[in-house]
Amino acid sequence: MKLDGIRVLDLSLFLPGPHFTMMMADHGADVISLEPPTGEPVREIGLQQNGQSVWFRNVFRGKKSINLNLKSEVGKQAFYKLCETVDVMVEAFRPGVVERLGIDFATIKKINPKIVYCSISAYGQTGPKRLNPAHDLSIQADSGALQINQGQDGKPAQPAMPVADMAGSLMAFSGVLMALLRCQQTGQGDYIDISMQDSLVAWYANVMGPPFAENRSPDPKEERSWGGAAMYNIYQTSDGQHITLGGSEIKFAKNLLTALDRADLIALCQQPPGSAQIPVKEFFKVTFASKTLSQWQTFLADIDVCWSPVRSLNDAVRDEHLAQRDMLLTDEHGNLHLGVPVKFQQEPAQPKLTLPGFSQDTETLLSELGYSEQDIATMRSENAFI
Repeated sequence: MKLDGIRVLDLSLFLPGPHFTMMMADHGADVISLEPPTGEPVREIGLQQNGQSVWFRNVFRGKKSINLNLKSEVGKQAFYKLCETVDVMVEAFRPGVVERLGIDFATIKKINPKIVYCSISAYGQTGPKRLNPAHDLSIQADSGALQINQGQDGKPAQPAMPVADMAGSLMAFSGVLMALLRCQQTGQGDYIDISMQDSLVAWYANVMGPPFAENRSPDPKEERSWGGAAMYNIYQTSDGQHITLGGSEIKFAKNLLTALDRADLIALCQQPPGSAQIPVKEFFKVTFASKTLSQWQTFLADIDVCWSPVRSLNDAVRDEHLAQRDMLLTDEHGNLHLGVPVKFQQEPAQPKLTLPGFSQDTETLLSELGYSEQDIATMRSENAFI
């Protein structure tokens, strides 16, 4: 697999760090999670199945679990020995914590000059907000994402997806892989400062017209992506279901409106999103409300237009298309896992659908680092690990 031979030490918790290191594990990396004494919090968060949380299952598969007390000198020395053997280290503490613990990049680089050290935080390691505590919702709110995520009442809606978390995960994944590639060429590691806010804002490429061109915030209901375009919108059907039109290119408008005998409205779809397209939106609103979702699915099947029914999450993830794409995996206990989205033709991922018990690999790893059985017993008695 692509990452065979790469060893990762992950000190992060919850979603961004664990998610991206799991993707590394799926592609062959040896990922060691150093859990706090109370364990990874998501072991206990959300619905449980067969004694494990579904969330934990989908960020922790294929990893090893260890525990070392970094406030213990013996535990810290064991941590340093482990750092000599790893290629990547990931942490997601609030800025300043790793310095206080003595496990910051400057310290670890002296031990392992080739280390790729990735810090993930809410606001990054610099700037006036660097020490502010924040999870996904706060980052989305502070970054303008909630302002454009409005409901029909014009008020910000609770976001359905943790996009700041996941943007941070993917940016960290990309940064680490680039640094590993460069390290192979130069023999030098690097430090990566990943801000969840930076990562989210970098995703704004297609929505920055009003702020950049006119120095204003967008009015979501007037913008193409959020309801201002007739051909990029959500409509209710007669049975209370919903259908989406998801392509505002004029060719799709021509195809659909011609099929609905309203070619006269095509010209309006060439107008900017907003008030000019209201007559088309009103036509679609009345038209789609006249038939059931099933009837519209039959009608639209042979028309070249971007559309999709609004499906429940449960139905959507069990779709035959995703099944054929191996996006649902089943372990030996019958538990479902989300699949691997990066599909290589050569050396495809081979995710290990096993989950470690808390700290189950600590003694084995210490033995690999050269500690004797007596050393390990003494370390345990001195609370160097649990």
